[in-house]
Order: sequence, then C-alpha cells, then structure tokens
Amino acid sequence: TDLRPLDVLSEVAPARGVRVLQARGLRGLQLSASRPRALAFPASRLFIHCDRFPEEFSIIVTLRVLGVPAKSNEYIFTLMAEESPGVLVGLRYAPDKLHFLFWSQERAGGWQSRVTFPNVSLADSRWHTLVLAVSGQSFSLTVDCSSPKDVVVETPFPASLSVRRANFYLGNRQRRKGVFTGLLRQLVLLPGADATPQICTTMNFKVATLSVPTILQDVPVKPANNEVLKYPYETDTKVTLGSRPRCTKQEKAQFWFNASRRGLYLCNGSTWVSMLEVKHRLDYVEEYQNLVTNSETMGIEVFTIPKVGLFAATANRISPPGSAIYKWTDGKFVPYQNIPTYQAQSWKYFTIGKKIFLAVANFEQNERGQEFSVIYKWSHRKAKFVTYQRITTHSARDWEAFVIEGEAFLAVVNHREGNNHNIDSVIYKWNPRTGLFEANQTIATSGAYDWEFFTIGPYSFLAVANTFNGTSTKIYSNIYIWLSGSFQLFQSILTFGAADWEVLHIGDRVFLAVANSHSYDSGMPAPSNFYAINSSIYELNITAQMFVKFQDLLTYSALDWEFFSVGDDSFLVVANSFDGFTFSVNSIIYRWQGYEGFVAAHHLPTIGCRDWEVFHTADGSYLLYSSAREPLSKVLKLKTT
Repeated sequence: TDLRPLDVLSEVAPARGVRVLQARGLRGLQLSASRPRALAFPASRLFIHCDRFPEEFSIIVTLRVLGVPAKSNEYIFTLMAEESPGVLVGLRYAPDKLHFLFWSQERAGGWQSRVTFPNVSLADSRWHTLVLAVSGQSFSLTVDCSSPKDVVVETPFPASLSVRRANFYLGNRQRRKGVFTGLLRQLVLLPGADATPQICTTMNFKVATLSVPTILQDVPVKPANNEVLKYPYETDTKVTLGSRPRCTKQEKAQFWFNASRRGLYLCNGSTWVSMLEVKHRLDYVEEYQNLVTNSETMGIEVFTIPKVGLFAATANRISPPGSAIYKWTDGKFVPYQNIPTYQAQSWKYFTIGKKIFLAVANFEQNERGQEFSVIYKWSHRKAKFVTYQRITTHSARDWEAFVIEGEAFLAVVNHREGNNHNIDSVIYKWNPRTGLFEANQTIATSGAYDWEFFTIGPYSFLAVANTFNGTSTKIYSNIYIWLSGSFQLFQSILTFGAADWEVLHIGDRVFLAVANSHSYDSGMPAPSNFYAINSSIYELNITAQMFVKFQDLLTYSALDWEFFSVGDDSFLVVANSFDGFTFSVNSIIYRWQGYEGFVAAHHLPTIGCRDWEVFHTADGSYLLYSSAREPLSKVLKLKTT
C-alpha cells in the first residue's frame, strides 16, 4: 500500500461554495450548505492505482466546531456510491459524540455499521485535531493527543470495500441537511498506519498537521507581478456592507460598514456601536421630493416596520379621501395605503411586544355623528394596517405612547368639547389580558395640542402644551412627574398658545423647547402682531429641581420643534406657519453652539408649515415637512461634508 498521506481537503479547495476564514490565528475552510454537490469529487482522484478502500488506515481531522443543536448531526465527510443513499465511509459529529460510519458487505445485501465514541466535546469554538485509527474490529480515537478512546466491535471494517464510481463529499452527505457548519483545516487519509505517533510530536497538539491545503498554510501564496492575491481569506470577524443589518447575540462581535456615512460599527449583541466614523457636518439643505398628499397635512409620522420598510403617515384634513401612508421605495415615498380619517391631526406609531400599532387623532365626527380616534394594528398577513380599537375622544390633537416600569400607556390630547376648551385629556393603559387600552388617569387641560413624554434618570415626565382656555392663549402649560402609580404636577410654565413641546438631550444637559403659536387675550388690547412672538427653551436645573428659561427665539406662529443631530452637531428646526400677513414664511434650522445657545443656521422657505420629521436611510439623512395650507409636503435632504 502507498503510505503517502491522501489530502482530501485539498481536492475541494479552492472551489465554489468554499470560503477561507481565519479564527484564533489559523485558517480553515467554511463549507456552504447551498451547494453540497459542489463539495464533491470522485474517489478515483485519490485511489489512482487501486479502487479498494484501505483495510487499515487513519483519518486525521483538524477542525473548529461551532455549537451543534441537540439531536442534530453534522457530517465532516462521507464517501458514497453513485445512485445510492448509503454511506460507504463517513465521519459524523453530534453533541458530545463522534460517529464513524461504514458499509459492511459481509452481511446479506450490505449493512450500515456505526461506531460511536461518547463524551467527545468539541463545540467550544477552539481548534481540535482528531486521529481515528481503524484496523479490523478495533477503532481508536485520539483527541488532541490525549489518551485514546478504544472501541472493539463485532463487525470489522471490510477487507475489500470497492470505491468504484464513488464520490467523496466534504461536510455533507449529498444533501443540505446535516452540513458541517464549523471550519475544516485538515482532512487526511493515511493508509496502512496509525498516524498518532506522526501527529503527536509537536507541543501544540490541537493544531498538529500532517498535510494542510496550500491556501490554509501560514504564508499566503505570493501573487505574481501585480496580480491580486489568488486565495484571499477572511477572519471569523465578518464585516457586513450595505443597509443596516440586524444586531442580535448571533451577530455579536461582527462589524458593519456603512458606506454612505463612512462609519464602522460593532454589534454588542443588541445595538450597533460606532467604532470609527467620519464625523459629518451639515453643509446645506436641498429639495429632494415633492410629496403630493390627499389634502392639507396637519401632521406626519415617519416609522420603520422591521423587515418591511420605512413609512410616512400623513394626517390629512379632508375626508374623504382621508389620510395616507407612504412607503419609501427606490429612494422616494410612494402611496401605500389610504385610511379613512376625519380631519386627522396626527399619527403615533408604537409597538407592544411584537404587536405594531398606529393611532390617529381625529378632530371631527364621522358620517354617523360619532367622534372616535382609532388605533390600527399592522397585519403581517395583509401587509397593511387594520382597525383594532376605537376610543371616544373630543377634537383630539395628539397621541403619545410610552412605557413605564414595563407597562404600556397611550395618552390622548382632547382639545375641546363643543365650545368648551377646559376638559380632561386621558391616559390609557394597556391591559394584556383583554388586549385593549383602558382609561387609567384623566388630567385637566385647556385647548391642549400636544403631549411630550421623556425620562431623566429613573424619573418619567409628561408635558402638556395648553393652547387656549376660552378667553386667552396666555396660560400655563404643565409638566407632570410619575410618582406612586400616577402623574402628579411637577411644574407649570407660562406659555402663549403652546402647540408643541420637544425634549432635547445634549451631553448631560436636558432642555425643553416650547412652540408658542400666538398671543391672544380677550380682556387685553390686541398686540401689533398676534403671531410674531418668542418661543422659549428651558433647561433642567438639577439643584433647583425645575426647568428654568435658557433662551428665547423669535418665531412666527410656531407649531412644532424637531431636534436632530448630524455628526457631533445638534440642531433644532422650527415650523413657522404664519407671520400675520402670509403663510409663506421661512422655517429655521438652529445649530447648537454651546455658550451661544441655538443660533440660526439655515432658512427654509415653507408654506403653512405644520410639522417636521427627521429620518435616515442608507443614503443619508432627510427632513420631511407637512403643509397645513396646501396638499403638498416636501422631503429635504441634508447635504453634509
């Protein structure tokens, strides 16, 4: 018998369906489950002078095993005859077991025999070298040159096993099920000898080698002239390109390169952490898309449904046709779903567990004279939102969803009931038993427009923007704190037709910005301009345990603030809607400049601007604004340097 080592692994490396990875300083082959036949070759390439498998031999394997699920098996290799499902010779790994398979022809019609070595623990993501020595009825397994495990069986390995018209299959048994998911570095058949003495002569027993494919050796093949390296390899720490991939425990310690932002991110098991990123700076803003809407748009909500896509919901004034949902497709928002609404004011997207919801605040009654705001639930089967729960509201302006101590809440702003603006707004609590929201707490509000929920350390807050009490817009808006199972008054701030609160976190500092829409008091002389008034930014003073005024900014019937960041810079954009003469008013982006506070940086022409939303895609960052004066909203792209 020719006693030269037969390098089985070299016969398929390189080949399609094979990748070279590096782990713990050594290279190995990762085999693809999608192309098992591509990992096969005829046995005649090894057995050139004889078509019989050796009667005595050793199989040497160096491998790195990943976790194998319970009751699962992975094939390291098989030798199979053409057009036959039986395994002539094979090696299979199961959790804590190694099985050697062979076809015994001494029994009538042939029989599959199996020799099992128990208590073989390999799934520790480390490299291990196995030597299986076979001679007649004796089978001996040595793992990392430790004491051999000897097994003697009744059925001997056949003395004359034909390999004519047989094929070797690497990491599989001619099918996708049971494919080896780890790395193979060495797979050698040594006829006529126990290879243990040849292998166990090095100090590093786990990676001892008899024959390793060229592309796995320590020194890469040197390219000739300017050729690209013929056999590139990768480490087991993968780098993913393209859109943001998922980040779970399975992807932990993997990298993602965001080409559009030129940033490298590391998965920590739950979120992507920036490791290296080019810090962009906002240069200018350009018009990107004119979004034609069903009618004037009072509010917008941009959200992402996992594995489905990016969406924008517009709250449109006229019904029919109601409001619309748009999907981001090929770099643009396109119509996706129409939903009947009644002078809709705003949308709120939120999730509870795996359930996905979208709530609309309806300002007017429906055709039957009923006044409801509606919660819709995403149907994965229908791929659209369907009605889930109707809640009685009174000229609803806004919904706010939040979670406190693991419990889900949904708060609605009731603006007025008839001509009475001093009514209760309601906080609903999710009942997991009934699967419905139920009234939990009422809070007295005055012509309210907006809720804003935020947390500071362990404390939860809810701020309401009170707009009009029936005689004046110069009224107090309130901030509530969650204590002993309910919201209690924390602080009152004088506002002027407050339409929106926006919380800002800049470093360790916390700010609250209020959008004041107009100044009106029936008992006072009319000002020269109701709408050109200051909107204010307040900062939390930890010592005083209250928000104190930080900065005033002149605005024109401001209806919304939106806070966002580009690189290391923080920005605040205001929705200016009316200056007392025209709805064609510039809305302004303010840049945070530390000691100077927020300084005007960009003036954006808008018409009756009602709401701003910022969103991000793989291609960059965008602002979307809604117009309450025309059926046209605009997407603006933030151009960076």
